[in-house]
Amino acid sequence: MNDDFSADGGPALFRLVRFWSRRWAGQAVGELGQVQHVLVLEAVRSSPDEADVATVAHQLGLDHSGASRMVKDAVAAGHLVRETSEHDRRRAALRVTGSGEALLAAARQWQRHVFDDLTASWDEADRRRFGAYLGRLADDVGA
Repeated sequence: MNDDFSADGGPALFRLVRFWSRRWAGQAVGELGQVQHVLVLEAVRSSPDEADVATVAHQLGLDHSGASRMVKDAVAAGHLVRETSEHDRRRAALRVTGSGEALLAAARQWQRHVFDDLTASWDEADRRRFGAYLGRLADDVGA
């Protein structure tokens, strides 16, 4: 790595985003499957209040109809249920099922495995520090 750019985090971040956007879904499908469902479940779980299709659309950067199709598929797969909202009986709230919780647990285990593989040559202090920084960045951007 060129030392002039070693602290240039912006380009490095986007190189990683481009790298993983082309690869992770294919790898995850092979090892985990149901990537679309994982995305929907994570969007539902990220909401501090009741989640609905609009929550999923906002979290995933989709239009309402695209999010609605993804939610419908996750419901059909048994990972989500639609319930009447406690706050507005006209709204449908989304709740993660036991099957969805199991899928999320498997996804997180796969994510940990990938991180461990990618940083296997690093010392433990660097791995923990980098993991903490990634978590901080995710929290700061609301991901």
